Amino acid sequence: MMAEASIHSQTRIGPVSLAVADLSRQIDFYQGILGLHLHRRDGATASLGAGGGDLLHLVEVPRARRVRGTTGLYHFAVLVPARDDLARAIARLIAHRIPNAPTDHVMTETTYLEDPEGNGIELYVDTPEDGTFGFESGSFVARDAEGRPRSGRDPLDLEVLFSTLPPGASIEDPLPGATRMGHVHLHVSDLRAAFSFYRDILGFEDRGYSAELGMAFVSAGGYHHHIGVNTWLGEGAPLPAPDSLGLRHFSVLLPSADELAAIEARLARKGVPIQPAEGGLLVRDPSGNGVLLRAADEGNGSPR
Repeated sequence: MMAEASIHSQTRIGPVSLAVADLSRQIDFYQGILGLHLHRRDGATASLGAGGGDLLHLVEVPRARRVRGTTGLYHFAVLVPARDDLARAIARLIAHRIPNAPTDHVMTETTYLEDPEGNGIELYVDTPEDGTFGFESGSFVARDAEGRPRSGRDPLDLEVLFSTLPPGASIEDPLPGATRMGHVHLHVSDLRAAFSFYRDILGFEDRGYSAELGMAFVSAGGYHHHIGVNTWLGEGAPLPAPDSLGLRHFSVLLPSADELAAIEARLARKGVPIQPAEGGLLVRDPSGNGVLLRAADEGNGSPR
């Protein structure tokens, strides 16, 4: 099955919405540790970002609980504009004794961590000048700029990374205003069904599929990936209960209302249930993960 239409090349990932148990503690973490700004707090909800559009929406849910082994968020990935921004962020995590895993993916440099409630987070910078990664014949392949094979999973050389910080730089500076949500990675119950939904129905580009690895990537505009899906919790993983902590939905920002309308029409033709929500359209992938489709010119910032 081929996609009947492609999603617009300027489509990008927008805010991620999480159900949380302790809103104040989460705000303290995302401000004081991750380096985001609190844009708004209203009762049981809060929105945070880097000073531009929102990156994260938090909704406090009384008596919500963490349930492991279900579909939902693997991680959301915050993209910083430069290596020194990543260096500052990792140095701050180390200073605050936050466990994290700095990793060299060749095409990106990154670190992985969890917030206090167990939500997965990636902080990364794109480094295409260093090489590439992708899928070949169902295998993950990384090569450096000279074409030499790399694992794509080596530990990041922190000494080299920290050398990008100017003398006297403060590691407590917040994330810069150009920071954005780079991608999301999801646990799904059926890899083929999830991949088909994002490629053949929403219209994202195929950036690699591996049944052997239990993962697939899709993107818009040739990016390495905007959405990753995996079955690392097992094929047939159950949906989370309604009162679970974690992912409520993530946003896909289209560059115009016309593009949003085109996707709405395609979803209707495919019989995908659509729910109006938060100024956009809420749909769910075959594993129950919420996708909020919105127009980027509707108060969400300009597209990538």
